[in-house]
Formats: sequence, structure tokens, C-alpha cells
Amino acid sequence: MSERILTCSAALAEALHEEMRRDESIFILGEDLVAHGGVFGQFKGIPEAFPGRIIDSPISETGIAGCGVGAAMTGMRPFIDFHFSDFLTCGMDELCNQAAKIRYMSGGQVKLPMVVWCPDGAGLRAAAQHSQSLEAWFVHTPGLKVVVPSEPADVKGLIKAAIWDDNPVMFFQHKKLFAKEGPVPEEEYVIELGRAAVKKEGRDVSLLCYGAAYYLCLEAASTLREDAIDAEIVDLRTLKPLDMDTVARSIRKTHRAVIVHEACLTGGFGAELAARIQDELFDELDAPVKRVGAKDVPIPFSPSMEDFVLPSVADVLEAARAVTYR
Repeated sequence: MSERILTCSAALAEALHEEMRRDESIFILGEDLVAHGGVFGQFKGIPEAFPGRIIDSPISETGIAGCGVGAAMTGMRPFIDFHFSDFLTCGMDELCNQAAKIRYMSGGQVKLPMVVWCPDGAGLRAAAQHSQSLEAWFVHTPGLKVVVPSEPADVKGLIKAAIWDDNPVMFFQHKKLFAKEGPVPEEEYVIELGRAAVKKEGRDVSLLCYGAAYYLCLEAASTLREDAIDAEIVDLRTLKPLDMDTVARSIRKTHRAVIVHEACLTGGFGAELAARIQDELFDELDAPVKRVGAKDVPIPFSPSMEDFVLPSVADVLEAARAVTYR
């Protein structure tokens, strides 16, 4: 495949352009979308290319989610922009009590093809109400799929799969990664939901990650090489459905696992994954599973305090050295 270098924002916009040209049932709904092409530039060019299909809503996340659910039930494929993932709390009934359950409660007679796009994560000094990583809440809700990409190519391939899925998909993108650049194929491609990727081969420890934590693991793996520790990096990409087969193959090779995510440690997705590894792969482990995550406090506004609360490369190094007994 031939490739270009795009940002995560550009990769998302390109995918949306392609799919909206393909199908008129796809539309975008949210706050402050038209005037600036989205708060992160993620919808650049779409208002001009598809007038009337990218819609600015009132400031009502409950209304945005409810409109999305209703439109999806009638055969549309809505792309719902929640501006910041923190605001998902305002639409929880529509998302977790309606969207997640309608297909099941109708015996499959009603589909719910809706993408809920959720910019998340910290590091931008946006304080406690605009910096959270809430993916584990939605993994816990049967009926929802949960996607968390890290690289621009994954953003494009996964958003296409999410749009064409007949179930509601929670699509989390870390705010600090919108400007992150990477190669994106020019040809048409789709990445299947529930398919992880081994982004770096290794033999000594498996670093299991997603979203912004992938870049922590990349940097940590480079430093670990100096300690003669060869780390494998598995980017989960989709948390639900989870590609446990790829996780298992990696652990059967390295016999050690460190799970890294930006969400706080208690109740984070790492706890679920660690439990699955212990239950299914216990005999493959040569060391306890380690988790790296944020401290269990609201994200501070103070830059130095925010940096202290969030997981760091040093935290990944400490965990990897501990499980390899270095």
C-alpha cells in the first residue's frame, strides 16, 4: 500500500468524507461543529462538502444522544460528537439504558448503528471536568462496543468499521493525539473491530496498552532495550470486543505482562484484563501481572500536579523491570 503522513484529525476527517459520500444516511450531530470544523479540526471541510448533514445542536448532551438513538432506530447512521468525553455523564440514560439495550430487547428486529465520538484524556491542563478517561464505564455496559485508537491509520480504519457496525460504538480519541502524525494508506481499508495489533515484537515482556498509553510504551521500550529487556507492544485498539487471542499469543511468548492505560487504576480496564489473563493464562506467567495507570484522584488543573497524577514512562519502566526481575 502507498502511504501519506496524516494527523489523527486529518485521518478522521478523510474517513468521514469517504463514508458520507458513500452513504447519505450518515450525518454528524453535536455542538460547535460547523463554524470551525469541530473544536479539534476533526470535521474540516465537511460542512462545505455535505451541507445540512453536519448539524450544530443546542448545548444538551441528553438531546444529542436521544436524537442519535432515534435516528439510528429509523435507519440512519448518526455520528454523535460529545465534544469532551466528560459530558457523556449527561447522556448516560440514552446511551446505557436505551442505545445499549434496544437491539437486544427487540430480539434483533431494531438495529442501532450509531457512533458516539468521545474526545478524552488529560495532559492539556483542562482540569477535572474536561480530562477524564471513562472507557471502563462503557466496557461494563452490555450492548456497547468500545474503541480506543492510538495512531492515525488506526483512527481511519476503525472509524469506518464503527460506522458500518449495526451496534452502538463508543469511539474514544485522546485529545493530545489529534495532532499526532503517522502513515495512513491511500487505498481503501477497514480495521475489524476486536482486532489488536502487535506494534513491536519482543521476547521478554508484553506491554498491553491502548490510546495515548501506546506512546508511553514506545518510549519505555526504547529505554528498556538499553537494559537488555526486549519489550513487545500490543495495542489493543478495541476494548470491547477484546482480542484475547492476540494477548494470549504475546504472553505465551514473553510470559510477563504489564498493562498500561491513562485511566485511574482502580476499576480501570486494566483490572478486567489482568483478571482475564490470570484466569486464562495463569500457567504461562513467570511473574505477576502489573498495571500502570493514573492515581485515584480527580485530574488537577496545576500542570505539575497533573503530571504527577498521570502515568509516566518511568512508571512503565518500573513495572517492566519488576516483572523481569531487573
